[in-house]
Amino acid sequence: KKRKRVAAGRPEAPSKRAKGKKPYEAPAARGGGGSKEEPQPVTAMDERVAAEEMSESRKLDNNLVKELTMLCVKMKYHNTTTIRRCRLVTEALRKMDGKYLEIARSPTACVLQSCVKWCSQSERDPVFVALQPHLLDLSCDKYSCFLVNYIIKGASKEQFALFISSLHGHVASLLFHTIGVSVVNCAFRLATLPQKRSLLLELYSTEFQLFKDLTEQKSCSLLETISKLGLQKSSVLQHMATVIQTVLEKGIVEYSIVHMVILEYLIIADKTSALDMIHQLVPHLTRGTYAVHELSGLNRLSTKSKEKEKRSSEPLLIRIMQTKEGLKLGLVCLKHGREKDRKRISKCLKGQIMKLALNGYGCLFVICLLSIVDNTELVTEVVIDVLKKQLKELIFDKNGRHPLLQLFHPLCSRYLTLGELFYLNYNVPSLVSKVNFGSKLDDVADKEHGGSEDTLVASDSKEDPIKRQQELLVKSELYEVLIETCIENVGQLLRTNFGKDVLYEVAVGGKNSFLEGVTDRIHVLHNAIACDAARPRTDDGDEHAFDNYHSSRTIRRMILDCPAFAATLWKTALEGKCKLYADGFSSMVVGAYLESPDSMVKDLAKSELQLLIDGGILKPQEHKAEEEKSAMECSSDESSELSDTDTGYHAKKAYKDLKSGKLVARFGTDRFRCPFCPEKKKLDYRYRELVQHVIVMGASKRPWKVRANHRALAKHLETDHTDAPGSSSMPLRQAEALYLSKIKRSQAGARSTCKPGR
Repeated sequence: KKRKRVAAGRPEAPSKRAKGKKPYEAPAARGGGGSKEEPQPVTAMDERVAAEEMSESRKLDNNLVKELTMLCVKMKYHNTTTIRRCRLVTEALRKMDGKYLEIARSPTACVLQSCVKWCSQSERDPVFVALQPHLLDLSCDKYSCFLVNYIIKGASKEQFALFISSLHGHVASLLFHTIGVSVVNCAFRLATLPQKRSLLLELYSTEFQLFKDLTEQKSCSLLETISKLGLQKSSVLQHMATVIQTVLEKGIVEYSIVHMVILEYLIIADKTSALDMIHQLVPHLTRGTYAVHELSGLNRLSTKSKEKEKRSSEPLLIRIMQTKEGLKLGLVCLKHGREKDRKRISKCLKGQIMKLALNGYGCLFVICLLSIVDNTELVTEVVIDVLKKQLKELIFDKNGRHPLLQLFHPLCSRYLTLGELFYLNYNVPSLVSKVNFGSKLDDVADKEHGGSEDTLVASDSKEDPIKRQQELLVKSELYEVLIETCIENVGQLLRTNFGKDVLYEVAVGGKNSFLEGVTDRIHVLHNAIACDAARPRTDDGDEHAFDNYHSSRTIRRMILDCPAFAATLWKTALEGKCKLYADGFSSMVVGAYLESPDSMVKDLAKSELQLLIDGGILKPQEHKAEEEKSAMECSSDESSELSDTDTGYHAKKAYKDLKSGKLVARFGTDRFRCPFCPEKKKLDYRYRELVQHVIVMGASKRPWKVRANHRALAKHLETDHTDAPGSSSMPLRQAEALYLSKIKRSQAGARSTCKPGR
């Protein structure tokens, strides 16, 4: 039929399939504005070609790489001046302009890193603007992660806040990355308390990752956050356990942010969960990097790699003692771990004790180790034998003396600050028993400091603390070696700030004289101190023991607390010579005989000293207290006299030094430093910040020379640096009066809001 219709010239009948439907028209026929091609399947060959094209487009010019490398080498020369280095940095940044991202992703990132380290803030801002959208990606790159660390270290407050906000939702993923975790940890250490809290909260629950407003909490405690937002404690614990377990599996345990998360978990966890977490932590803390690489099968290493292996083979416990979070974590594992955990921790420290003892936080860990571990033979082998070989270095060191003082007088508030005592008393709430083993209140208060002492370390030690101290000091022969060292260096120990405390404890025999009668060599030490004090006064520069600030107070304490030493000193140095030492610091030594609680010591000196008191040569302690009180009342008049005479002259002299360039305060367009405060943590100031610093220091109650120097600096800023950004037309005196009036108003408001009786 179809052939007949075609032959007759009639139209073709519609097919059954297309009946009632419009035939398909191409987009162009419908007026769609062009045809859309169907997506073609991408082959592996196409992907490889695209990747090669991308890498070719990112490749840097070889000549540019060579030039940048040469500039970087010149920057790092040890004899390169600051001005020349600034010029080299400016030239390198000019060559890299527009190519910051390509350079950051290449091995040449070290050049940009050096430039960011040494350039000014105005030169660092364009680098931050160019790389800010890509900082998260660069944080996971092995070349550019160090660059990101330097960028956030040198960022302004606004730029750093922008980087912290960009981390929202990515903290957990970066924490699990072996390279990205270093960037998150660097940001955590530089962040303020609210910013730290926002970073940590993302690791506590998935809700904090999804909703940014939830991380902006004013509370600083996880328990407060849970109760305030109505979260389920069990779900938070489960999520935190998952995060910590992943971190432990990857071996990323050396960072402060990880320590903080684990400590927060231990605070809210029950007893079983907390103990289980501590038992998992101990193997990681006691194992070095070398052991991990051995398990991985990396046996054949280059010479350079072997050197790195050797340096990093120390236990992780040593490396985490640089921060207070690491110290808390180590103390928790030592206090609440099992006996075999403590044994494992002690053994891993073999050969590493001196590193800990000379460290500010590490010495506290050694103190806890000496106070808790019951196996005194192991402690003697690991700790005491090492300390005996380095006694002189430890005695004169600010931190090294603490383990020695702990053995003689445990946790004395005279030698340890409140912060250090707080760290030593840190415990996991669910693991602290109601009975505090080994805690005994001191019946005798510290007379000169006015504070009571308490054994703060809570432990489950079964051995008696006094017996442990005697075994560690006497049985190990540490006490004998200490006495000999003190005899050899008695003059130097008496006159130094740190050595005098060790000398006092050795001479007295420790707390409550528990070492009295242990050895006869103690009398030799008493004679050595008395002979040093018996030397006549000379003008050759050597200060007499009774005239020195430190030694006079140390000898006075020995007279009050050790009758045997008091008798030896009287017979050797003071009998018949008290009139020579009746004034100045030496009068404190002589007067101590009348204040001694021992009647025999009083009887030794009473007849001779009473004649000096009756003649008005020696003043008793009661009269001295009254004179000091009257001197305090007249201090305001004396300070006003100084401000009119000496202060004005000293300020003029300091201003001349600043104007002539002998003292430098300006190092850039808006970069200033205070030449009179070189030991402050914050060295660089902007103009407005330095003006505020100068006003506060000039109006403070510090010594008159400090106030005079800062007033001279204020005049220098007002007259010689008017072109600095942020300098106002308001005179500095008017600004000072305005600032001080604000402080007074705030103090008055604080006093008015206080409750009566407080």
